[in-house]
Amino acid sequence: MAQIEQRELDSHRNEIIADVKTLVEKYRKIFDWDVPDIDQAVADKLIVLEVRKALDELEHKFPG
Repeated sequence: MAQIEQRELDSHRNEIIADVKTLVEKYRKIFDWDVPDIDQAVADKLIVLEVRKALDELEHKFPG
């Protein structure tokens, strides 16, 4: 990655992390609504795995 792109990414890293955390929290709430007495640790792992899969899929669709 070129230096300018890396510096730009570095300046937005905290925002990206916050956005992903918000996305995970969104789906935590949905799990809570749909499944009473859910094992939250298991649900969290499943959500993060699914987000990771989605990111992998997007990465393969972008050129370059």
